[in-house]
Amino acid sequence: MKTIALPLRLLTTLATVAAAVFVGLGLWNYYIDAPWTRDGRVRADVAIIAPDVSGLVTQVFVADNQHVKKGDVLFRIDPERFRLALREAEAQVAAREATYIQTAADYTRYSKLTDLSVTQQRLELARADAEAAKAAYDQAVADRDLAKLNLDRSEVRASVNGVITNMGLRPGTYISTGHGAMALIDEDTLRVEGYFEETKLPRIHVGSRATIRLMGDDRDLTGHVESIAGGIVDRERSDGANLLADVNPTFSWVRLAQRVPVRIKLDAVPNGEDLVSGRTATVSITPDAAKPRHGFSHLWQMIAALI
Repeated sequence: MKTIALPLRLLTTLATVAAAVFVGLGLWNYYIDAPWTRDGRVRADVAIIAPDVSGLVTQVFVADNQHVKKGDVLFRIDPERFRLALREAEAQVAAREATYIQTAADYTRYSKLTDLSVTQQRLELARADAEAAKAAYDQAVADRDLAKLNLDRSEVRASVNGVITNMGLRPGTYISTGHGAMALIDEDTLRVEGYFEETKLPRIHVGSRATIRLMGDDRDLTGHVESIAGGIVDRERSDGANLLADVNPTFSWVRLAQRVPVRIKLDAVPNGEDLVSGRTATVSITPDAAKPRHGFSHLWQMIAALI
């Protein structure tokens, strides 16, 4: 019995040690090597809606958190001042055109006369008058076109498809040119950005499949890696007063892996999924798209293959 019990205990010990090594390598691979991160965010481009002309806001057509389409009128600035400016500009065009026609006709008439009837100086003066009248007419046309543009820009429209947010504009507010009135989140640029440790980048490539789970949601979203950031800030280096490199002389022996943004393009968004820009997400690169690393990952694969 003792001769049987000893090999049994030995086999049990070896099996326990093998299982512990197996589990330990699996945990190491999952937490250290596997390309996944809890540090992900839903991102979108934001357009700052600002008028191109100044004036009194007379009508507001949208509410906070409302969905809009590209080209929808968001609010209108009092157009009466711009209509009057357009009428004045059109009157100037008519006046300049009449002057130009008259001076051009005079120059044509003088140019047909002989030297006995008109002097060379008078002919050159007539030509100069005609050219000046033409320049004044062109300037009046440009002013009229600018007045038309200002009238058109008195209606502020959505530049992209998206959602209006942080909007507090009300009729009666005087708004200046370039002053932001509201933010418009571009829904067409909704994406997920995962901030992966630099040690996991060798297993992440453009086109790799990705799985995203938003915090507080039990459904998974799918996507693929669209791009990897080309650079991040070096916090240990800055420029001195003479533009020479100022490198921090203190070296930390415990170096944490830098986080590199990886842009994930979503394949599709399920109906009812609320993709709010700024939400937290867990992002993982699927195993079939990830390139294995050397070291513990390689050892783990060999052990798994032997078992």
